[in-house]
Parts: sequence; C-alpha cells; structure tokens
Amino acid sequence: MALRPLDNALPVTPERPKKQAKIVIPAHKEKQQLPEVGVNDENKAPLPQPSSADASIDYISSENLKAFQDPDVKIQGLVGGLESKDWVKVCESLNDVRRFALYHSGLLLPILDKVVSVMVKAIKNPRSALCKTSIMAASDIFKAFGEKLLDSTSDAFNQLLLQLLLKASQDKKFVCEEAERALLAMVEAMAPLPLLHKLGLYVGHTNLRVRAKAAISISNCVSRMDLKSMEEFGLVALIKIASNLLNDKLPEAREAARGIAISLFRAITENEEEKQEVWQSFCQSNLPAIHAQAMVKLVSS
Repeated sequence: MALRPLDNALPVTPERPKKQAKIVIPAHKEKQQLPEVGVNDENKAPLPQPSSADASIDYISSENLKAFQDPDVKIQGLVGGLESKDWVKVCESLNDVRRFALYHSGLLLPILDKVVSVMVKAIKNPRSALCKTSIMAASDIFKAFGEKLLDSTSDAFNQLLLQLLLKASQDKKFVCEEAERALLAMVEAMAPLPLLHKLGLYVGHTNLRVRAKAAISISNCVSRMDLKSMEEFGLVALIKIASNLLNDKLPEAREAARGIAISLFRAITENEEEKQEVWQSFCQSNLPAIHAQAMVKLVSS
C-alpha cells in the first residue's frame, strides 16, 4: 500500500481571525483620562496655564528707584514684607530695601543684619527672579553701607559673600552677570584691606569657579591698595597667593594672578631705578625657584 506524502496527512484548515474583545471604558474613567491626552471637558472651566515666573517682576535699575514720601511709615512693614510667603511680595520688599539703602539708609541701619540674612535666603532660592532681585539689592547695600557691613558681629556678610561667589560661578547667565556686578560694587565700596582678609579665605576653595571669582575680586582689591596697605596685609602672603593662582586650571584665576603680580610689582618698585632686579630679588627670596621664575617672567611679558 502506497504511503501518502506527509504534507497531505493532516489537511490544515486556515484559522479564522479572532475578534478583538471590545473594552468598554466607563464614562467616569474617560473623564479621568481626558487631561492625559490634552482634551478639555466642555463642561469644565479651563485650567489656568502655567505662566512665566519672572513675567510679573520688573528689574529696576538703581537710577530709576525713587525715595519714599513716608519712609518712617514704610520701614515699619519692611521686615514683614521680606518674610512674606508670597515670593512676589518679597521681591517688592527687596526693591524697597534698595530704596531705603539709596535714600534713607539711616532707617535701614538698625535692621541691616536682619535684612542681609533675608537677602541671603532669597539668593539661595531656586526662583531666578527672586535670586536676581536680591543680588541687585546687595549691590545697593554695598554702595550705601560699605565696610559698615564688616562691623557686624553676625555672620550675615560672610554668608552673603559666599552666595555671591557661588552665583557668579553658575551657568545661568543673567544671574551670574548680576552677581559679578555685585562683587565689583562690593570691592569699589569697601576699604580693600579688611575685605581682602575676607576674600583670602576663598583662594583655596575646592570649587574651581568659586576660587576664580574670589581671585578676580582679590586682584581688584590689590589694585586699589598702596604699598603701605599691602605691607599691612603681607607682601609675602600676596605673592604666594598670586603664585598659587598662576597654576590654577581656570584662565580667570590665572589672569587674576597676573593682575595681583603687576600691582605688587608697581608698588614694590615704584621708587626703584632697577625695577626688574628688585622684583626678581623679592620673588626669589619668598618663592621656590621655579615659581619665582614664573613671577619674574609674568611681569616682564
């Protein structure tokens, strides 16, 4: 008996396509899903759309700020406004701080420590508008009070300085630039010697950018000092700061080192005929040979 080919042994009946089961979504679930697909329920009021956080804040330049007509009354509510839970209200109060600093500084002085502490808190805030407004207030505070800020027994100024260095080091450009302007206003408003003692603490900071921003402020301070002030701080300490910064990874710090060295060179050799020889002798007496050579070359280049 002949065998049939295997492929004919079991005829295969083509399978009919299976019907997909219909899933009925209850009406209440459909409504729950609507927001996920971006469809609005016509029976519901539209949800408010998120708006720009900074849109309602005006950044007012110092020149456009006006004096108060009733400063004695306004000062009574200043601290309350600064401590408000409403960040827009805090921004408005910070602008009031600026107006007091520029036109009624005597009224602000008794509560200055409290105000600076609030400013530090606002600078730390992740909301950029609040941060920038507080930094702008810092600039006006520096212009109004100068080294009086250093007389405080609290740690408020030290915290403010740290926050400005940190913000000047970040990537958000408009905050960074505002912090740089505030640091420059600080240097211009304060006596360089006591400020230099504060800034000197940051030349060894672990954050490269903070170290570079501190170096720039140090260079600006030293450029405003005469030989006597430099000697009071310490000529050797200054040349060592410049030498260390010259080997920094960031070009900003290295350029600041150059500025410090040139200021030192000019002050030390001002009344000397053999300027290069005097400078070389000073560097070789206070630095390792390779660093001394770099300092001599830096000034002569």
